[in-house]
Amino acid sequence: MAVQQNKKSPSKRGMHRAHDFLETPPLTVEPITGETHRRHHISPTGFYRGKAVLKDKDA
Repeated sequence: MAVQQNKKSPSKRGMHRAHDFLETPPLTVEPITGETHRRHHISPTGFYRGKAVLKDKDA
């Protein structure tokens, strides 16, 4: 079983938990399609940062 070597200070503990209190996820707009999607995720049509990362099923 893992045992911590040093105690984590209250400041570091707070920094670790900082993302837990975000109300809405940060969004971005895809430059090619204009769709809104979560940051660091692909858009619903399969684009990420202006490039198609998923192939269409029909093609």
